[in-house]
Amino acid sequence: MRASLAGRYTIERELGRGGMATVYLTRDLKHDRPVALKVLRPELAAVLGAERFLREIRLTAQLQHPHILTLIDSGAADGFLYM
Repeated sequence: MRASLAGRYTIERELGRGGMATVYLTRDLKHDRPVALKVLRPELAAVLGAERFLREIRLTAQLQHPHILTLIDSGAADGFLYM
């Protein structure tokens, strides 16, 4: 995964892991800022499909609140879905 995102993000460390995804502290190389990167576990995407994660991305993109992180990017890199 590090190699897949190498041109865009540098992964510094894991922040947390849940049943569906892992969240990393990363550096956004384009804007030189720290960001949280949530990555869907590839084994779940293969078994269950990515629709639930894609729905979460769409819903998160619509949220605007001072206590909720703003979605600034999402995509796929070598089979890894992230936001």
